[in-house]
Amino acid sequence: MNKNRIVKKLTYKGPIKDAPSDYQYWMKRTADERISAVEILREQYYGKITPRLQRVYKIIKRKQG
Repeated sequence: MNKNRIVKKLTYKGPIKDAPSDYQYWMKRTADERISAVEILREQYYGKITPRLQRVYKIIKRKQG
């Protein structure tokens, strides 16, 4: 993830029906850029959370003897 991002403010003046849609903007981005943006929003909302391993339990029947 790129921590040195430059945020540019974009403004649009004109009829709202002619404004570019967010969907079109995000579909022009790569999957990595979209995931990175979601991760930035998640960190802003929840703060820095350390990743944890998920526990998986499996019951195994063993032979006697």
